[in-house]
Formats: sequence, C-alpha cells, structure tokens
Amino acid sequence: LASDVQVSDPSDRDRLRFGLTGEGGLNDGTAFPFVMLGLGLMGLHELGEVGWWRWWAVDVLWAVAGGLGLGYLMGTLVGRAIIYLRMRHREALGSDEFIALGLIAFTYGLALLSQTYGFLAVFAAGLALRRIDEPKSAPPPEPEPEPAAALSPADLEASGAEAPAHMMNAVQRFNSQLESFVEVGIVMAVGVLLDTVKFRAEMLWFIPVLFLVIRPLAVYIGLLGTPVKGAQRRLMSWFGIRGIGSLYYLLYAISHDIEPALAERLLSLTLAVVVASVIAHGISVTPLMQRYEARKALSKHNPAEKPGSSPPGG
Repeated sequence: LASDVQVSDPSDRDRLRFGLTGEGGLNDGTAFPFVMLGLGLMGLHELGEVGWWRWWAVDVLWAVAGGLGLGYLMGTLVGRAIIYLRMRHREALGSDEFIALGLIAFTYGLALLSQTYGFLAVFAAGLALRRIDEPKSAPPPEPEPEPAAALSPADLEASGAEAPAHMMNAVQRFNSQLESFVEVGIVMAVGVLLDTVKFRAEMLWFIPVLFLVIRPLAVYIGLLGTPVKGAQRRLMSWFGIRGIGSLYYLLYAISHDIEPALAERLLSLTLAVVVASVIAHGISVTPLMQRYEARKALSKHNPAEKPGSSPPGG
C-alpha cells in the first residue's frame, strides 16, 4: 500500500486507512487456500478424495489457524523477552532495526516447517509485537534494574519505563524504510519481466473489469452492514490493487509444474495488472487522499459535513 492510505500511527482510527491497512496485511495470507484449491483442481495438489477433506483440514483450518497462532505466539515471546532483558538486565540494547528482520525470518521459517501460511504468521507476529506497547490500566511496579555501566542517553531510554514504546518506534521507522527499498526493487523486477512476456488482447478488457467492476463489487458486498459509507467506501473500492503478492503465488504455482502455455498467460496478465495498478493508483492516491483529508478536517468544524457522505450537489 502507498503510505498515504496506511494507518499513520497506533491512535489512527480512520475507517478508510484502517480497512485498507488490515486488508493489505491479511489478503496475501488468506488467498493461499484458494491457490491450493486451484492447484488441486488441476491435479497438482492433493485435496482429499471425499469432500476435499484434506483441503479443508490442512490447507484451510490448520494452515490458517496454525499460522495466526504461531505468529502471535512468536511475536509475543520475542517482544516480551527483549523488553525483559532491557528493563531488568540492561541487555539486548541497540540494533532495534534488526528485530523486525529476525522476527520475520524466524516466524516465516517456523510457519513453513509447520505447514502453515508464512504470510499470516508474520502478520500475526507483527500484531502481537505491537500489542506489547499498548498501555495497561494498572501496570504492576517494575523491579529496579540491575546496575550497569555508563549508558548512552538512547540506551537509557531504550531500557527505561518507555522501553516498549521505544522499541516499537524504532521497528516502525526501520519497517518504513525497508518497505520503500523492497517496493523499488520489486517494481524494477516487474519492469524487467515485462520485456519477457507477450501483450495479450484480454488485457484490454480484464484490467478495466477488475478495477472498475470486480473490486468495487467485492468491496460493497464485504462492507454490507458496516458503518463505512460514501466517500470511504468509494475510495476503498478504488484503492487496494497492486498484486505484488500475486507474483509470489504465481511463481508458487509455476513451481508445481503447471502447463507452460498457461504459466505464460498468467504471468502476462499478472504483470499487466501490477503495472496498471502502480500507474493508476500511484498517480491518483495523493490527490484523492488530500481531498479526503481536507473534507474530514472540514467536518470537524461543520458536523453536518461528514467525510463519508457526498458533498452537497454531488
């Protein structure tokens, strides 16, 4: 997701950014069962003879629930262990930036070993790590830390009462920088791959239908009965498609020996969708979000004008 539509800080409760951020974290992992189902229908993955029992039991129930549970457990254990070492023993100071990398790699590896979904496990680990920083209503008194040699002001802050908040701020800053570098690398890789695929006529109708019909229809159905209305629902319908995770699923399917002609067709369509989304959403995200924020600021002074409602006369 572009930074304009992500949750800006833990106190951000905007439904638009919260919904798109949550979708960005969940959709990659929750799509995996359907990838496995597709491979099974093609005869490239075992589904189970009676009622697809193996797909339901392993690819859906165990892989989803196990991935979320494993990730949440790892995020909680790693986060609390680091906070304990810092606040009680003045250890594990510095290198906050590598906490995220280590947690991602460790959690993803354990998820693969346990045959669960790594994307969901990493998402849950990040959520658990973030919850460590949430204030408690009546925190128990912390014992005095062991005396230590002279520490720098940064290390004193990292090992003091604000250690959880300090750790999360450092991890979030590093994640933002890492995300930017990864996005640039992936976009460059997509550009290189474009030279290897052929233009197909179905791109002319598939991309507009996906952006303007399928995505909005799915959003409207998914938001039925929710308080998300008006401009927020329209912006959710427009944003959200990048498809970078689809490249991972596509390569995963290709590794299962799907037919070369089908693989080439899927690759061309996937790359075309990613490129179209990067261009269309990349150009439109800033002006649309600026207009949305301006209307939301106006609604604070004029309660009759809500950011989720249509402007007068339009």
